[in-house]
Parts: sequence; C-alpha cells; structure tokens
Amino acid sequence: MTMLSEATLVDLAPHVQVPDYNRSDVRVGIVHIGVGAFHRSHEALFVDRVLASDSQWGICGVGVRAADAPTRDALVPQDGLYTLTTIDPQGRESSRVVGSIVRYLHAPDDAQAVLEQMSDPAVRIVSLTITEGGYGVDDATGKFTPVDDATRADMAGAEVPTSAFGLIAESLWRRRRSGAAPFTVLSCDNVQHNGRVARTALLAVAEARDPEHALWIAENVAFPSSMVDRITPGTTDEGRRAVAVDTGVEDRWPVRAESFLQWVLEDDFPTGRPTWESAGVQLVEDVQPYELMKLRLLNASHQVMSYPALLAGLTWVDEACRDPQVVALVEGWMREARTTLRPVPGVDLDEYCTNLIARFGSAAVRDTLARQVVSSSDRIPKFVVPVLVEGADGTPNRYGMFALAAWGVWIADAQATDGQHVTDARLPELLAAARREETGEIAAMLDIEAIFGQLGRDPHVREAYWQYRTAIREQGVRTALADFLAASR
Repeated sequence: MTMLSEATLVDLAPHVQVPDYNRSDVRVGIVHIGVGAFHRSHEALFVDRVLASDSQWGICGVGVRAADAPTRDALVPQDGLYTLTTIDPQGRESSRVVGSIVRYLHAPDDAQAVLEQMSDPAVRIVSLTITEGGYGVDDATGKFTPVDDATRADMAGAEVPTSAFGLIAESLWRRRRSGAAPFTVLSCDNVQHNGRVARTALLAVAEARDPEHALWIAENVAFPSSMVDRITPGTTDEGRRAVAVDTGVEDRWPVRAESFLQWVLEDDFPTGRPTWESAGVQLVEDVQPYELMKLRLLNASHQVMSYPALLAGLTWVDEACRDPQVVALVEGWMREARTTLRPVPGVDLDEYCTNLIARFGSAAVRDTLARQVVSSSDRIPKFVVPVLVEGADGTPNRYGMFALAAWGVWIADAQATDGQHVTDARLPELLAAARREETGEIAAMLDIEAIFGQLGRDPHVREAYWQYRTAIREQGVRTALADFLAASR
C-alpha cells in the first residue's frame, strides 16, 4: 500500500481533508519538544488551522529521548504528515491530514541540529509536552529535583546538552550572545501552574551552568500557562489498519481522538504568536480557574476510576464508565472536588461534569485504563493530592481516599510479576512500600514523601486509607466498593 507523504496526498480518499496551504511556503516558527499523540491531536492541529493565513508558524518537532526514535522513523519518511481521526459522541468519524509539522529532529542523533533550529531568530515559541514527570519540580516543596540522568548531566556541565531544559537553556544563551530576541517557553502538559513550573525547571538548569544567564532568562523570557484538553489514546496497530482502510494510504503514526477540543491560554507572547483565537483557542489573563477545573475533575477522575476498575478486571475506560459502581465513585469524587474550585468564567460546572462522564464513556475512542495509570506516582500528586490536602482538616475527600487504597492494592498485586505491567519511575520504591503493607505495616505507601508530602502524615488520611485498603484486600474490590458507596450516600 502507498505510504502517506507529500507526494501521495492526491491518493487519499476524497472524504479526507488535506492541508489547504502550500507546505513549501511554511517556515518554522515553533519548536515543539515531545511529539506524542496528544501534541499531534492538539497544538499541531491548532497550528494547522492558521497556516493558510500565516505561513510563519510551522512546527519543528524534537525528540530528546532514545524512546522517541519510532516517532522519527514514522514522521520523517512521511514528510511530517499524519492522519488525525476524531470521533464524536455518536461515534461518527472525521479524518484529516495535518501538515503543520514541517521538520522533525531527534536530539540523540544530532543535538547540534536541534540547537541550531532553536537558536534561529525565526523561532519565537518553544513548546513542550514532556509528561507530568518531565519537569523535575517536587510537588511538595516546589523545588527542582530532577531524577533523569540527562538533566543531571547537563547541570553537571555536559559539553553538549541532551535534556529538554538543557537544550532550551543553551539555545537561549546562543540567542543572547547573537543579539536575537528570546523565544517564549510554552508548557502544554497537565501540570498546575505549568508556566511557573517550566520557569522553575529552566532557571535551575541554567543556574547550575551560569548564574548570570539564569538571571537573564528570568528577566527576559515569558512562560505563559495553559490548560489543554482532548482525550487522545496512544497509536495502536489496530488504529493504523483502520486508517489505511479509511484513507487508502498507509500511515505509520496516525492519531485517534475524541471530537472535544479545548485550549485555554495565557496571552503572554512578547515576540508574537499565531492567531490562535481564530482557530478556537481561548486567550485569557488568568488560566488558573480553568486549569484547576480540568486537573481536579478530568485528570483526577482518570486516577480515581482506574485502580478500582482494574482490580475489578476491567480494561477499557468506556467499559468502566458504564459500570454503575465506578460511575458512582467518579461522580462522588467530582462533587467533593468541586468544593475546592474557584468560579470558572463561562463554564457551567454541572454541565461540565455531566459531559465528562459522557466523554469518558465513548466506546469509539477506545482508551485503555492501562494508559491512564502510566507514571501514577507523577499523576497522583498533581491531580489527586491537592484536593485531599485542601480537605485534610479531618474530612479528606472520601472518594479519593478509596481510590488511593485501590491504588495501593493494585501496586501490591503487581509484585507477583515484579511490576512488569507497571510503568513508573518510582516502581522499586512503590513495590517496597506495598510489600511492607502486605506484611502489616500500616499505610506505608503514604510515607513516600515525593508523592504525598505532609499529607501522608495526617492521621485522618492514614486511617481512611488503611480502612479502605483493608476492606478491598479482605472483601474484594466489588464488595468493598458497594459497602463504601452505601455508607457514603
């Protein structure tokens, strides 16, 4: 079968939308680090929508990890093109080829090429989707404590940087030396105050190499915050086959996503930005109300539902969201989490929560619970713990505590396979704590300070966690959840 590329766009099925601009006219104005499925369903699409009227905002994608090689191997032969298929709540599908990624570089292959691209004065935005754990900022202390070897090496004086923030710091130094204006650093990850967190990480990396340069960055570089939203499962072989049948060409790196799409963005781009408002982006002065709403209702609900559902033998998110027990647990979490939110301009929270359950329950999206629990030790402290902290005055969020207890049992069960099905940078520490709990040490998981901070020492939190964990272990998750929901009514 013919492979997707610039030359084969004419071979696509007639119903597939293609770029409505001449890609040869597009210049790189954005460098994006972390070209995963979410970036391709979100920011890259918003950029694609504006290129017909302004060709200076093409994207150069960058991979900084060896694990990003499959993205390179898929996108480079396809001229950066890929198919985005969206599915609405009724299951109707719509496909388009996105053309905004006009170059892709893999830093392990050629870090100098990445630095040269980022140092180009035409680049005015460097954006990131490097996962919640990619910033190295401790949730409990707010301090930069990197755990990855690449960042540590860059801070220790590596001759050529290889980490995301090492590359950003070095390219800003080159721009400063040449007199070029600094670019804006834009985080698109699910992290509260993501602009501030990105700033903390970058300044710490720059400070380790050159305190004067760190001061220059602090005074001259903008770090707008953003709230991003679109449920986007990872690419699968099944998805590739479906796209080939639908479009008539082979796409090695297609994306499937729900039709819902939202981006709320702080409008702070001193050297310019695309006219994203014309593409549906909401530009605001204060992102935080939207950010808290999404993190504490959508992202946290993913964590709350996943561990009880996995223990119950479920596999798919939509399957879990048709399960009355799981739905009742998530709805209870949302009711209590909403009490920690500020008013959200223009948003009806009742409608938002109802729509979330409907979005989670879309069978057409085919998202897995397993995807939602990757790096749980990064996600729980960012999405769940802040709600528990605000309620840790003797009345912690009960639904969240039950979910954490299920998480503890799920980790304990993973010991049988040495955690082979758990993807988490803290896996050895998690398994060790779960092992201690299995031998009777009360709430050992809550002693992991990097995840729970001071919350883990709260006696009410510890008591609730251990009560629910004991019930799940002794009675099974179904009976324990039924009893919990009955007592919570």
